[in-house]
Amino acid sequence: MNFNDTIHPNIIELRNIRQSYDGGKSFVIEKFDLLIEDKPAQGQFVVILGASGCGKSTVLRYIAGLQKPTSGEVLVHNKPVTREVRVGMVFQQYSSLPWMTVLDNVALALRYQSKPEKEQREQAMEFIQMVGLDGHEHKYAQYPTLSGGQLQRVAIARSLIANPEILLMDEPFGALDINTRLQMQDLLADLWLKFHLTIIFITHDISEAVYLGDDIYMMKRMPSRIMEHVKVDLPFHRTKDTKRDPHFMELVHQVEDKMIQVTNMP
Repeated sequence: MNFNDTIHPNIIELRNIRQSYDGGKSFVIEKFDLLIEDKPAQGQFVVILGASGCGKSTVLRYIAGLQKPTSGEVLVHNKPVTREVRVGMVFQQYSSLPWMTVLDNVALALRYQSKPEKEQREQAMEFIQMVGLDGHEHKYAQYPTLSGGQLQRVAIARSLIANPEILLMDEPFGALDINTRLQMQDLLADLWLKFHLTIIFITHDISEAVYLGDDIYMMKRMPSRIMEHVKVDLPFHRTKDTKRDPHFMELVHQVEDKMIQVTNMP
């Protein structure tokens, strides 16, 4: 990957990353490079595909500053990643605090900003309404009081209210039923258009990757690194009709074929 061949400033760079858990006897990630540009008034929606266990979640942990690689550089805005970078995370597992209400969960990020409590709650309600949870704000954020899709909406609202530059999403819809998953895809696409975030999204669903992403990167098995990059040339604003476009299906088949090749690489 050519780090000089970019048009916009870089927001995220991972350079020559190596990860070993046995003192360098073997590496689970090696020669890993990734460059994501900071597109003005747009952001980027980057999707990472790869077999289970290839290190996709580890890459997100690097960017969040939760883990350091054995060697290599992790840069945000051309500087080593620190906890000061505004990064939100949404996991596949429900991460809300079950002893708190939806309103309190969403407002949690505002508690440390010295804002009056009334302002915190008003702002939290704006985001609750934005993700379609109006009327559920006083329910406890736990299953089965809320459905899986509703709990993920809580997590997304809680992440967005903190005004992140980067939103990391680790298979956030993997445990949802198909109807809820499709609804959440549309919600996320709309929120991306609204906030112009840089989103890095992990999924095993190729159709979901093509529908949401504008760049798709594919990782091979261990020692893992990115082997394929597909730019998704679909309209910036996507709707259900996008999935009925023959070109959409062509892209799905293209990515599927490349993933089969990448998965079988030694």
